[in-house]
Amino acid sequence: MKEINYSELKKGGFMRQVQKGYFSMRLRVVGGRLSAEQLKKIYEVANKYGRGYVHLTARQGVEIPFIKLEDIEAVKKELSEAGIEPGACGPRVRTITACQGSSICPNGIIDTTELANECDKRYYAQELPHKFKIGITGCGNNCLKAEENDLGIKGAVKPEWEKSSCTFCGLCQAVCPTKAIQIDEKNKEITIDRDKCTYCGRCVKSCQTNSWKGKPGYLLYFGGMFGNNIALGKQILPILFSKEDVHKVIQATLEFYKKYGKQGERFRNTIERVGWDIFKKELEKAIENERSDFDE
Repeated sequence: MKEINYSELKKGGFMRQVQKGYFSMRLRVVGGRLSAEQLKKIYEVANKYGRGYVHLTARQGVEIPFIKLEDIEAVKKELSEAGIEPGACGPRVRTITACQGSSICPNGIIDTTELANECDKRYYAQELPHKFKIGITGCGNNCLKAEENDLGIKGAVKPEWEKSSCTFCGLCQAVCPTKAIQIDEKNKEITIDRDKCTYCGRCVKSCQTNSWKGKPGYLLYFGGMFGNNIALGKQILPILFSKEDVHKVIQATLEFYKKYGKQGERFRNTIERVGWDIFKKELEKAIENERSDFDE
């Protein structure tokens, strides 16, 4: 009898169940988006090869449980006809997650779907010392919880105030969640505390006279970890305005992990062991000639 390579099966998205001979198949759902036709095919496969239901994971994934070993190739073939592939498991870049972003959500600042697809093409399933999760959230509401990911990306706006059209109505100060904006009505001035500003862009969106303007950008968080040990990702770089800068930072992050990470070591633990300062220098080196004049 041919020996079963469970590691290869897991790498290809098939995870052993407690029931002998059965596997739960994880699907590659980029940015949480599936077409109606793909959903129809998943329904058909779950009924034909599984037990008529699917499991929705915490990271926007779909899993079809109770797939028999002998049906795996047939399942893969049927799903591939609808453009559905198995998801990555094990020590590698996992499926990219994303909220709906600016193409759908009124609060969205960045096009999360476009960025998720780009990240999927560039980084998906790269071999690493441990699993690596990338999550993209469109704004400061943080629906995708950027800080919980090994690398989280959050849509952001750096606001700038123009006095000439301001009526000093006070709305910007009222909507600022961190009280970073202060209005001096007597001297007709508005100040913003950059240390308190979270780049949420609410002042820009709420301003009725366009006195607040802002340039969309990206905040990146590194080393988030949930599980047996919990740690929130850190923002160690200023806001980035170039998407290519974001990709350079992601690639530099993965290269750092490949270079310094030990097998079975989570990314956060690698940074802690090697040093945040060293990691930050690697990232800055990747984008040192690409800084935006807006970020001063």
